[in-house]
Amino acid sequence: MNNLKQLKFWNFGGMYYFYFMIWALIFAFLPFWLNNVAELSTSVAGLVFSAMAITALILEPIYGIIQDKLGLKKYLFGFVVLCLLFIGPFVQYAFIPLLETNAIFGAIIGGAYLSLCLNGGVGVVEAYIERSSRASNYEYGHVRLFGSLAGGTAAFIGGIMFVRNPYSIFWACTVSAVLLGVLLWTLRVKNTADEPNASAEKEAEEPVTKENILQVFKNRSFWGFAIMMIGIATMFDVFDQQFPNYFASFFTDESQGELVFSRITSVQIFMEAGFMVIAPWFINKIGAKNGLILAGVVLFIRILGSAFLTEVWLLAFWKLLAAVEMPLMLVSIMKYITGVFDVRLSATVYMLGFNFSKQVGITVFSYVMGLLYSEIGFQNGYIALSVFVLTFVIAGALIMRSESYYTKKKNLSAA
Repeated sequence: MNNLKQLKFWNFGGMYYFYFMIWALIFAFLPFWLNNVAELSTSVAGLVFSAMAITALILEPIYGIIQDKLGLKKYLFGFVVLCLLFIGPFVQYAFIPLLETNAIFGAIIGGAYLSLCLNGGVGVVEAYIERSSRASNYEYGHVRLFGSLAGGTAAFIGGIMFVRNPYSIFWACTVSAVLLGVLLWTLRVKNTADEPNASAEKEAEEPVTKENILQVFKNRSFWGFAIMMIGIATMFDVFDQQFPNYFASFFTDESQGELVFSRITSVQIFMEAGFMVIAPWFINKIGAKNGLILAGVVLFIRILGSAFLTEVWLLAFWKLLAAVEMPLMLVSIMKYITGVFDVRLSATVYMLGFNFSKQVGITVFSYVMGLLYSEIGFQNGYIALSVFVLTFVIAGALIMRSESYYTKKKNLSAA
């Protein structure tokens, strides 16, 4: 039985590894590809990311409700894997012709397709594995660290691959999708009352209703959480979208800059995996709400510092702050959702409160920041972005309540 449980842990870890291998390869090297291979301006490149976000806005509410209805069934996850399988062929044979026909049209179509796999699909992947690992009595942060390891691996090998052949990045995504599909097919998680976790019992016995879902929107903490996600998750992605190009601009040879950036990203993500091991313990000590606030403060410092640092080694060191920020954010999000809301609705809350809100922000701020970078430059643009972060984090913190508030409320009701 213990051997079976260990095998299941590695299965969860493997799914995170291969999915986030794809995620890291795309988001680390897509900016370079759009700039150097597709030769798009920063504003049109920003439109690709906005299209990814808009598509996710449409998908997230639908995905969230479907996944909560499915519980531990794998059909929706399987659809995401199917989309991932065709990333290589799409980029190799369709994306450039679409961009050559009409840059704006191609950017929208390309962004929409990638969103099926990434911006929209990640909610399905995260929600399913979090629920499955919770039902199997695993700590989310310990399973999630495999995603960080994948990111480090992708950054390390991706730089070499991209310099040799920019298209090889996307074919590596297709190969990873094949392995992800095999792991998903072999995974077995029981959704019965004999699960060791009490929340799994509740999920099995009580179906999700429309009234349950509506209760989420009546909770002020949901709206505060959503605002906080715009300040942290949105701005994290918006900042990282074109930072690789900013970093590479400090090198006389841009390809050298791209390679150095991939090495730094690899170090950052392996450090992130280390922090992911201790993050659950740390968040349990300070509380999930405080963990989110702390993640927002780290992001604010990271963006503002990048506006004033003009030495490559300082920028590289500053980027490593993301190794602390990401574990704080990811673990706090899941602990806040399961600590405040009905666990049967974890996918809905995750996809609407986190992913949907994040994509709303990305839809707006990807394009806005693309224009700002063109008009006032990266450094002044980063100052503006840091102000946006601080504003949303403060607003969200004032509205959302801590999970301890709801624990006390439940205890009083039980008494």
